[in-house]
Amino acid sequence: MKIFKHLVLIAIATFLTSCSEKQARKPISHSSGSFMKESIDRNKKLNAEEKVAITKIIQKDTSHIYNISEKGFWYAYQTKSTENVFPKKGDVVTFDYEVTDLYGNSIYTLEELKRQTYYVDKQNIMNGLRNGIKLMHQGDKVKFIFPSQSAYGYHGDDNKIGTNQPIICIVTLKEIKSETTE
Repeated sequence: MKIFKHLVLIAIATFLTSCSEKQARKPISHSSGSFMKESIDRNKKLNAEEKVAITKIIQKDTSHIYNISEKGFWYAYQTKSTENVFPKKGDVVTFDYEVTDLYGNSIYTLEELKRQTYYVDKQNIMNGLRNGIKLMHQGDKVKFIFPSQSAYGYHGDDNKIGTNQPIICIVTLKEIKSETTE
């Protein structure tokens, strides 16, 4: 019986000590912000370097007039159609394109990429192309110069386009099919 009393007392003591309110330990925080500041500074430097390189290329290309888009890339019409309709969300466009680096070295040829079909703003494609196609009319051929953040950014395309690589895309918009005609 004494053993039973001792066991009951031990159980009660354990229960009472485990029920006492414990405060959670606060996490250790190291939020100096230095990583973010360094990342921002690095990206600003990269953007400035890309802009200088792109500006030099545009200055050398005297046969085209370049525009800068609201999205931060440059474009020039190589062939301008007389059509007056721009693709809008939900339209289906078909286009051909090729990709080079800033110095004209081929990355992807027309043959490699084949004719593309794209549902405007409803399909995932490179950010620059998504915005660039909406500046085109059926029959236009446009040379786009995309800084890396409009192209494939810090990740690249996991194939031929490297990390933080600006690119040139020459795009021919073949057809626009309105969402309402589908």
